[in-house]
Amino acid sequence: MFRKLLQITFIALTALLGSATAQDDGWVNMFDGQSLKGWKVNENPDSWQVKDGLLTCHGPRAHLFYVGDEKPFKNFHFKAEVKTTKGSNSGIYFHTKFLEKGWPKFGYECQVNVTHSDPKKTSGLYAVEDIADPGVKDDEWYTQEIIVTGRRVQLIVNGKTKVDYTEPENKAAFSADFERRLGEGTFALQAHDPESVVYFRNLKVKRLP
Repeated sequence: MFRKLLQITFIALTALLGSATAQDDGWVNMFDGQSLKGWKVNENPDSWQVKDGLLTCHGPRAHLFYVGDEKPFKNFHFKAEVKTTKGSNSGIYFHTKFLEKGWPKFGYECQVNVTHSDPKKTSGLYAVEDIADPGVKDDEWYTQEIIVTGRRVQLIVNGKTKVDYTEPENKAAFSADFERRLGEGTFALQAHDPESVVYFRNLKVKRLP
């Protein structure tokens, strides 16, 4: 028990120190390692918890939106460490907007999925430029980066670029339910289904010119 308390304290201190350092070079910590401060869940709030210093999704569909900065994000560099478990599915949305329920309509989704039945795998730009083999495994941490500059989207896993996509000018919406195009907005993390368990840590973002 004492060891676990020390571990949690260390994670919290690391997050706080990281935030102070990050602000000096433009990086901003998005998660304090202790709470959902700066985040807002849209439905089934119990699907998102902070456990042992980790953002953890497990439960019915729910999306956790970043509300820690009121100014919309346009050009940015985002980083997060992610760990999937067997058969789990999640996602990282960007240029999105808060919705009370349902799948986010706005922006794009960076897929989080190593062994779920959906053939669209981790670091694919969901339903736009999909990935079949991300080169990562369940139960192991990997680093996901998302860089948006103008109409260019780069999705990078463990330093390897998986998607380098340039959105066509005047791209039409994908459908009435999903725009899947750039604009500006915030980020959202996905709890996909009750069987999926996924962990996130060290989330940070830097605005770009």
